Amino acid sequence: MLFLVALGLALFVLPSPWSWIGVVLGAAIELGEAWFWWWLSHRREPAVGVETLVGADAIAIGSCRPYGQVRVRGETWQARCDAGVDAGVAVEVVAVEGLTLVVVGR
Repeated sequence: MLFLVALGLALFVLPSPWSWIGVVLGAAIELGEAWFWWWLSHRREPAVGVETLVGADAIAIGSCRPYGQVRVRGETWQARCDAGVDAGVAVEVVAVEGLTLVVVGR
């Protein structure tokens, strides 16, 4: 918006050397503002999605030898545990393959 104001001033109000300075200054402020809002919106890691479950603690609902189900943050997920765990054992999510969580026993 400020760039358009600077462009309007340069075309209709300011004399020759100041018109270029006004346009350059308006463009610099516009780019600085765009960079600021981009930086502000990208400063945090996403807090949603299945990838956020990696590293989370879970409880095996049934025996997981190698496939079973675990409860993570109040949700039930399909899981694979290559070493195998019994029901009620605490596990940790180490990877995600599609919608199946790869877990290891604690």
